[in-house]
Amino acid sequence: MAAAVQRLPLPLPLPAVALALLFLSRFPAAVSSRRDVLELRDADFDYMATEHETMLVKFYAPWCGHCKRLSPEFETAASRLKGSVQLARVDCTVNAHTCARFGVSGYPTLKIFRNGRDSAPYDGPRSADGIYHFMKKQTGPDSALLDTEEDLQTFIGRYDASVVGVFSGADSARLSEFLKAAALLREQFRFAHAVSLEAGQKYGVEAECVLLFRPPRLDNMFEDAVVVFTDHLTVGSLRRFIRDSLYGLCPHLTVENRDRLRARDLLTAYYDLDFHLNPRGSSYWRNRVMKVASKYAGKGLTFSVANKKDFLSELEDEFGLGTEDGGELPFVTIRTRLGHKYAMREEFTRDGRSLERFLDDYLTGQLKRYVKSEPLPERNAGAVQVVVAESFDAVVNDPEKDVLIQFHSPSCPHCKKLEPVYRALADELYSNPNIVIATMNGVDNDVPPGYDIHGFPTIYYAPVGRKDEPIRYEGGREVKDFLQFLRRQAGRDSSSSGLKDEL
Repeated sequence: MAAAVQRLPLPLPLPAVALALLFLSRFPAAVSSRRDVLELRDADFDYMATEHETMLVKFYAPWCGHCKRLSPEFETAASRLKGSVQLARVDCTVNAHTCARFGVSGYPTLKIFRNGRDSAPYDGPRSADGIYHFMKKQTGPDSALLDTEEDLQTFIGRYDASVVGVFSGADSARLSEFLKAAALLREQFRFAHAVSLEAGQKYGVEAECVLLFRPPRLDNMFEDAVVVFTDHLTVGSLRRFIRDSLYGLCPHLTVENRDRLRARDLLTAYYDLDFHLNPRGSSYWRNRVMKVASKYAGKGLTFSVANKKDFLSELEDEFGLGTEDGGELPFVTIRTRLGHKYAMREEFTRDGRSLERFLDDYLTGQLKRYVKSEPLPERNAGAVQVVVAESFDAVVNDPEKDVLIQFHSPSCPHCKKLEPVYRALADELYSNPNIVIATMNGVDNDVPPGYDIHGFPTIYYAPVGRKDEPIRYEGGREVKDFLQFLRRQAGRDSSSSGLKDEL
């Protein structure tokens, strides 16, 4: 009987159900992570959103390249956050009403919702780990209630800083203001409060106050681990207190907080820092930086330490430091608010003297800035002037010439398409001595502050008398469009001389 059984070939193509089962069996994790992201529509957004205490929503378009790159990270984070934070997405190409309601104007846009209400924009990292850790902080109340001393010690014993309000009772007016601040700032800081003044007595305070506990891993002999705030409490005053006191003498620079720390002139020592696996070694080098930092306090410079591995490409590409053979010694850089960069070339000495010499040279103006630049072109006689970082000031900031400069990438197809048009524009204006048509490789050269480059090609106009206020070109990409723009600018600006004779 068995010999008579005929094995029939499967019909091709496979039925849809069989294909789905095959995919599920071979890629269960991928299917699971996609199911963990809710797909919301105009018809069910409000109903579904109110079902979740905390939800992160990605507003996207299927054709958007940035959205495609974010998608796997978002799905992985959704799986890790399952049960605590719901992740969802809205396709704005078919749910325009919902996207318009929440002011979505670019993709992807991420927003945090609480019980269906638009609570805050998501401005955290875009990696799976970053999304996970950022959104974990969004769970629970804005400020945790501490009933006992044990609760307080548990709360402040965490890896990050803690902000604890101490109040006389649950009806305190200052507590109400504290809770408002916690609701607004919870994305950045951890908040808790106690309704008994006993919580502050251990720290020498008998009245209502706010205690800022710096991260325990950064405890050191050079500064207090706890900072006390007793001034008039408002959302604004508490925000300023946290901002000015949180980081201390030498904070830990991370990918997540770098934008906040780099709002000031910042010196950073990069080494194999890991407070989880090697707290003693991490503190060893930080203490040496802090010893020097304490001598230079009040000089307008902030100090920090960072894990070298988190910033390898930055150290190599932006500071020209070869990190592969650096050993255990820290690399040291300075990055100013204006974007100026300096790198310590001398080996870091354990007594800190090399760091002091580096600082002395910086503060006295003897230190040469590091600028990533291509070599100066040997021949530059064409109608389009080739600019590199080293020649930018001489060409673009020439006080007697109006300059139109294009920032391009050698691999950008849009730049290649624009090239003949841009060259034709330069040929047409070549005889005018008052205007320069220039181009610069924005990948292999540092772009100066004031020129905001997010893609290529990006074009700016730097007119005479307004070199510190370059104007971004947003017009068409034909010769006539550029000429109209230049004539219009020349007519508006009395100091501009580029095309006056042709008007």
